[in-house]
Amino acid sequence: MSDAALNRIATALERLSPAPQPAPDFASASAFIWHTAPDRLEPVPQVNRVDLSLLHGIDRSRDTLLANTLQFARGAAANNALLWGARGMGKSSLVKAAHAAAVAEGLPLKLVELAREDLPSVGRLLAHLRDAPEMRFILFCDDLSFSHDDQHYKSLKAVLDGGIEGRPANVILYATSNRRHLMPRDMIENERSTAISPSEAVEEKVSLSDRFGLWLGFHPCSQDEYLTMIRGYCDSYGVEISDEDLRAEAIEWQATRGARSGRVAWQYFTDLAGRRGVAL
Repeated sequence: MSDAALNRIATALERLSPAPQPAPDFASASAFIWHTAPDRLEPVPQVNRVDLSLLHGIDRSRDTLLANTLQFARGAAANNALLWGARGMGKSSLVKAAHAAAVAEGLPLKLVELAREDLPSVGRLLAHLRDAPEMRFILFCDDLSFSHDDQHYKSLKAVLDGGIEGRPANVILYATSNRRHLMPRDMIENERSTAISPSEAVEEKVSLSDRFGLWLGFHPCSQDEYLTMIRGYCDSYGVEISDEDLRAEAIEWQATRGARSGRVAWQYFTDLAGRRGVAL
């Protein structure tokens, strides 16, 4: 076989099985995104987040998650956390804001985002994080949910329970979901009604959420909380508007959206800031 043919074969094999990437430089950023094919931790130069002080209407969840995050970052015991509930109420924003608060204190805490479809590779990711014991890591799974034929939840159990090797002591998992049990209610009810052993079939599905030590519920906000969120944004960014005008415009905005949440409040404020010529 010619040298050219051997080179082509070697190139093809390299594409199928790339060489391992060098160990990540965790000092290069405070946040990373996990990618596969090839496995790598990509630094995030600037995290898209809001300040903790701007998160209104979720005071109890905010204080609980912040305390859990700080004690973990300081090397104390802490729980994995599941943030579940109404969409647009600041679940993801709270995780990123709590991480920022710990970094602001000079604590060696890194945020690592892991996509749901990459859960089967989580063992390889944990090996990288285990090799940096001087750091503490929040493994962040955003908008997590599973369908009836989705087996990725079994990979998540490895993070929560750790298997025989155990989850690294320097890693904690924060996940957000619109579903309390990470799976649709009709799927759980179907398991209960059709399985030969209903209780066992349901138990396997709902036990996943039981493995989170913290359950933080997020519920639709009231109109007063909605207006308070917007006023907080206005004060923070220096956008001037009277209470009467803000109330009238914001209520009309939420009526056109058919919803009231922190996300809708931010979308109205973005429109308001744009009309006032303010860059965000």
